[in-house]
This record gives sequence, C-alpha cells and structure tokens, in this order.
Amino acid sequence: MALGSGEVAVLPAAHFSLKGIFEYLTEFIDALCEMLFGEHGTKYIPHFATIFSFILISNFLGLIPGLTASTSNINSAFAIAIVSFLFYNILGLLHGGWHYLAHFFGPMRGIIWLPIMIFMLGIELISHSVRPVSLSVRLSANMTADHAVLSAFTELTKAVIPVIFYMMGTLVCFLQAFIFTLVSMVFVMLAPGDEH
Repeated sequence: MALGSGEVAVLPAAHFSLKGIFEYLTEFIDALCEMLFGEHGTKYIPHFATIFSFILISNFLGLIPGLTASTSNINSAFAIAIVSFLFYNILGLLHGGWHYLAHFFGPMRGIIWLPIMIFMLGIELISHSVRPVSLSVRLSANMTADHAVLSAFTELTKAVIPVIFYMMGTLVCFLQAFIFTLVSMVFVMLAPGDEH
C-alpha cells in the first residue's frame, strides 16, 4: 500500500487505517517530546517513535495465541535498552563534550577533592551501567508475567473471562511501551550538556 504522493501523502488519514494508527502514535510521541524537551524535542521523535512502535507491536504480537512477544525475551529487551543507553550517552558527548565526561566526577574540582571525585566516578559508572539492565529486566519480566497470566486464564476458562484478561493485557502492552520510552526520554533529558 502506497502512502500517496504529493499532498495526499501529507494529509491525515480520513478513516481508520494503519497509516492513521501510526500517525496517532507519532503525534503521541511528538507531544511527549515537546513536553519534556520543549521546541528542540522534534529532533528526537524518529528515535523514540521507533522504540515505542517496536516495543508496542512486539508486545501486541504476544497477545496472539501461539506467539511470544520478543520483548518477553531478556536478550531482545536488553538490546533495545542498549540502543537507548548508547543514544543518550552519545548525545551527551556530542553536545557536552568533555563537560559531559566531567559530570561523572561530581561537582567538586581540585586535587584536594580527588578521593571524592574518584568515589563519585564509581557511583556514576555503576548508576549508568545499571540503567540498561533495569530497563530490560522491567520490560521483559512484565511482559512475561502478563502473557503467562493471559495464557493461564485462557486455558482455564475458554469463553468470557479471557476477554477481560485480553483487555488488561492490551493495556499492559501499551503501558510497558510507554514506560520504556518515557524513561529513555528522561535519560536523554538528564544527560548533562544536551541542549534542550
């Protein structure tokens, strides 16, 4: 299906369609970026819209009987978290340069503060290295648990009860994609030296 050419390509979808769904998701990410980063947030929309869409689609695929969400696998979730980790660190280095690296040593400078600076470096390195682990474990564990509960109730009751859990599962799928994307945005926002 072609998106169209000329003005047709930029017009919003007139009726419910796949193009309309992705336009809505992109506008949602646009609003989040504008809220967190202000007018400079538009440059981050492609990155965060991609992460959000990938996680959301993967989560929804896990709702189909017989399929497993790739985000339930810790390796896939960790790969997405590493992309987010590299993104905010590269942005920090590009916009802050040596000032970004200096923030790892804390606010104090001078030879007299060297032991505290080394201690702060250790704390910051641990803090930053735990971020992708935290993101991936949260996403993977929540999606595994959600789909396990859905599977159990579908096996126990075949008719009405699974519909309720499918609705809750759909909400969990959206929330996990939203939380992962929002936390990634916060990491970018907190990267010192980034011009927001």
